[in-house]
Amino acid sequence: MAEQLEFDQAHQTLQEVSEALENGRFVHVRRQLQDMEPEDIAHLLEASPRKSRDVLWQLTDPEDYGDILDELNEDVKDSLVSKMAPEKLAEATEGMDTDDLAYVLRSLPDDLSREVLSQMDSDERHRVETALSYPEDTAGGLMNTDVITIRSDVEIEVVLRYLRMKGELPEATDALYVVDEDGELTGHLSLMTILTTQPDVKVSEVMDDADEAISVDTSATDVASLFERRDWVSAPIVDDKHHLVGRITIDDVVDVIREDAEHSMMSMAGMDDEEDTFAPVVKSARKRSVWLGANVLAALAAASVSNMFEATLDQMAAIAVLMTIVPSMGGVAGNQTVALVIRGLALGHIGDSNKRELLLKEAAIGFLNGLLWALIIGGIVVVWKGNWMLGGIISAAMMTNLLVAGIAGVTIPIMLKKMNIDPALAGGMALTTVTDVIGLSVFLGLATILI
Repeated sequence: MAEQLEFDQAHQTLQEVSEALENGRFVHVRRQLQDMEPEDIAHLLEASPRKSRDVLWQLTDPEDYGDILDELNEDVKDSLVSKMAPEKLAEATEGMDTDDLAYVLRSLPDDLSREVLSQMDSDERHRVETALSYPEDTAGGLMNTDVITIRSDVEIEVVLRYLRMKGELPEATDALYVVDEDGELTGHLSLMTILTTQPDVKVSEVMDDADEAISVDTSATDVASLFERRDWVSAPIVDDKHHLVGRITIDDVVDVIREDAEHSMMSMAGMDDEEDTFAPVVKSARKRSVWLGANVLAALAAASVSNMFEATLDQMAAIAVLMTIVPSMGGVAGNQTVALVIRGLALGHIGDSNKRELLLKEAAIGFLNGLLWALIIGGIVVVWKGNWMLGGIISAAMMTNLLVAGIAGVTIPIMLKKMNIDPALAGGMALTTVTDVIGLSVFLGLATILI
């Protein structure tokens, strides 16, 4: 109910702002934007056509630019940043968390990124360059270098005095990290423990071991899985020598989970999950043409099978009427398995130790469903066309194709994963091609031989 109300309010705001822009009420729009949170302004920008978006960006308070850029998808962010001078961009990103600033700078051209970095002070530039040195889809690329460290040989009273003197903690801080003189992580101390422990107790007596540390080169997806399983709010990041280099907080992990979900959904249609809804026509058409071209090749492969049995199709119109049923059923059944396997791969449920059992299970499901629907479809065809032979042929083809669909639905995503090809992007199309070719080949082949 609350989500629906929020959605309706966002839609109403978009409508009001669009009408105000059309009527030239720019002062009114500026006031509305001043009352909005950065994430709401980002949503408004993404939902606005490009011409209105540029006007809205000009009316937005420059002090909010950094927070807004951090919330935007890559295409929209790039279109706005490309029109900003380096010094203005440096001002906009001042005060941003290191990981958020690195996200913004990664998509900039190298020369513009260097110019922005040159506008920063040396300490901030060093932190950002450290974050940029790690791949974006790793723990190092996600981490924030703004951490509070303490030593194990001090008393809780010293820690409390230090925190009071510091005055402000980094966002989502739930623990302080304990390091030795070489910067190696030795443990962590929760804020709850600090507040409830006697002041004269040493940190070493109440700290927890550093068993929650994440390696800097751990993939972002694996980081998200760890947070999900262990209900973390934050976690320390260490290098190969176990030196503390930063931390990851739950807000960054939520972004990873959301992006992974969007990527899977958009990849099923062969589209970029960062694509701007209101991107230029030519740019969008060019991106989608690549997927359409691949689909044409798959369709031609299936069509070539039909062409091989052209004489059979000419002799019996009933075959032409029924020939689409078998590949269609195989495609649906196979894509169900593909979706299950892709999810299992993403969650880390599938590995070398259990993929054989999964293959046997899906083959058995394909066999049972194939048997069921072979009997149903075959019976319908016998009653409809009055031809027992044709009913038997489509039953055999159905049985074979659903069995193949179950096996292919497991093997194709696993093979694509081993080849470093995204199964969400190519799995569905590869599966459909297999079921189309096998289904048509078996159906038309048996029809040619037996009728």
